[in-house]
Amino acid sequence: MQTTSLQTMPNPAEYYGVYYPHLVNAAEILTNYLSAFRQHCLGAQGADPIDHVLTRIKTPGSAMAKLERKHYPTDGTSAVFNIHDAIGVRIVCPMLSDLDIVKRAIECIPTLEVVTEKDYIRFPKPNGYRSYHMIVRIRTEFEDRTRNTFVEIQLRTIAMDCWAALEHQLKYKRAYEGDALIAGELRRCADELAATDHSLLAIRENIESGKSACMLCS
Repeated sequence: MQTTSLQTMPNPAEYYGVYYPHLVNAAEILTNYLSAFRQHCLGAQGADPIDHVLTRIKTPGSAMAKLERKHYPTDGTSAVFNIHDAIGVRIVCPMLSDLDIVKRAIECIPTLEVVTEKDYIRFPKPNGYRSYHMIVRIRTEFEDRTRNTFVEIQLRTIAMDCWAALEHQLKYKRAYEGDALIAGELRRCADELAATDHSLLAIRENIESGKSACMLCS
C-alpha cells in the first residue's frame, strides 16, 4: 500500500472532506457541555470536578498510519467510518471520585450514545497505564445533514495523566518493549501514583466529613 509523503500530506479539512465539519461539531458539542457542567458544579458545590480538557482531531498522517496497520483504505472517509478516535477528548480530573461524576454527566448528554467502555483503572495495562476509555457517538448536524460521529474520550486523574505523559516521553526517547527492568520500573511508578490517588481521595473525604460535622454542630 502506498503511503502519502509528508510533502503532499493534506490538511485535516482536505483529508476528512465533507465529514470535517461534523468532527469539529462533535468536539464542540462535548467541550461546550463540559464547560457548562463545570460552571454548574462551581455554582452548586463550589468545586470543579475537572482540572482540564484537551481535544484533538487526528492528523491525516496519524489516521493514515492507523488505517494502514488495520489494512483499511487510507482516505478520510475510511478514517471516519473505520476508526473511532478521529476525534479525541481527554478529560483530566483532580481525584478518583471526580471521574465517576464526570462519566455520569457525559452519559446524560441527550445527543450522545455510549458505544464501548474500557476500564484501564480497575484493570491497568501491563505497563501500568491507567485511564477510563469511552467510545461514544454524538449526533451532529451540518448544512441540514445529520450523522452520528464517533469520539474517543479518556478520563484520567492528574496523577494518571502525569505518568502517561512521562511514559510517552521515555518511549519517544527509546523503545523499551522487551526490556523487563524498564517495564517493571514503569509499572512500579504507576502503582505508586495509583496508591497516591487513593490516599488523596481519603484525605479529601476526611476533610469533607469534618466540614459536614462542623456544619451539623453549628
